Amino acid sequence: MVNLMLKYLNIEEHGKDLYLLLLIGWLYSIGLFLSNTFVNIYLWRQTEDYFVIAVYQLAIYIAKTITFIVAGKIVKKIDRIIVLRLGVTFLSLFFLTVLILQEKASVFNVLLGILIGIGYGFYWLAFNVLTFEITEPFNRVFFNGLFGSLQSTSGMIGPLLAGTIISRMETHAGYMTIFSISFSLFLLAVVISFFLQKRETDGIYNLPAVALEIFRNRDWRQILIANFFRGVRDGVFLFVISIWIFLATRDEFSLGMFNLLLNGSSLVVFILLLKWLKDKDRKTFIFIGASIISFAIWILLTDISFSRLLLYALIVGIGFPIIIVPFQSLTYDIIGKGYDAKNLRIEYIVMLELFSNMGSILSITIFIMVIHFINIIDPIPIVLAILSLAYLMIYVFVAPIQSVRGANR
Repeated sequence: MVNLMLKYLNIEEHGKDLYLLLLIGWLYSIGLFLSNTFVNIYLWRQTEDYFVIAVYQLAIYIAKTITFIVAGKIVKKIDRIIVLRLGVTFLSLFFLTVLILQEKASVFNVLLGILIGIGYGFYWLAFNVLTFEITEPFNRVFFNGLFGSLQSTSGMIGPLLAGTIISRMETHAGYMTIFSISFSLFLLAVVISFFLQKRETDGIYNLPAVALEIFRNRDWRQILIANFFRGVRDGVFLFVISIWIFLATRDEFSLGMFNLLLNGSSLVVFILLLKWLKDKDRKTFIFIGASIISFAIWILLTDISFSRLLLYALIVGIGFPIIIVPFQSLTYDIIGKGYDAKNLRIEYIVMLELFSNMGSILSITIFIMVIHFINIIDPIPIVLAILSLAYLMIYVFVAPIQSVRGANR
């Protein structure tokens, strides 16, 4: 069994750094799924106000966007592994701040959003750049599929464990316990990062050059717009659904059960994609996944019961890997074939994240305006139904892209 696993992992072919990066990403995922899933509920318990949660999320995406721009310049000058550690450090500071503020956390929702947003920005820029450098076109589907499987496993274990801890302990003590565990996991990720091979980049930070490629390179323009629409949907859904689950059950353990089903179904699909997904089928899978995600919300429009939410979790859990694995692999391949990708890879990653974050900022801003001005009816289900269609736009803009496959340049 061990020999079979080693043969499958094929460390000699893929390289040690690929697996160290996967391990760091896994620890990061466990830490976030364990606690960040419940931060929105922690703030909701203190305020029961969508506005407070939405402003917290908006602060995250604005801070994350600014940090990506700054981090891109830093990564051009120093080892990107240091930037990865910097991101994890800010995430640790976020949870440490929550531990200090405790029941006053909702008053400092903007500060907390900025802290975790900065952490996200530094971490994800470094992680995405390292992914681009460590992987090659021949093993990107393998990496994205395996990383997706690890994330799904984290999503199954983390929220369920956290929900169990909160439910069985006094509520406040339970939250403090899971936040402390996350803090420890992020520190462990920092330690493991010291075993990654040192990687440095020379050159000038030239974001305008990549911006100009938007007008020159149709495929690059299409993939950027597709990522913008991905952000439009994800910006609001990631916090509203968790609040709906809590409102339906008034129990954190139910949120753990929801994530167990969501990520359990995703894990099965991720494993199947490792075997079945071929490059020639990428667009077909993106269309299928986009359709599933776009229309899944309709089962909640008339009945937001826990049973309906579990059905939604199952459907979305199947749909996400079907679109994400081929979409991410295609995105990195397009960057790899882009103008001067070897020297501008960091700028490409920054621009990609800027478009995705701008989509999230737009959707959260719309959400805040809607809940502020519309009081006659509950507008949130309608807003979610409209925003969910953004995933179909991913396919619309990916469809014209020609097949891209080749070595990084």
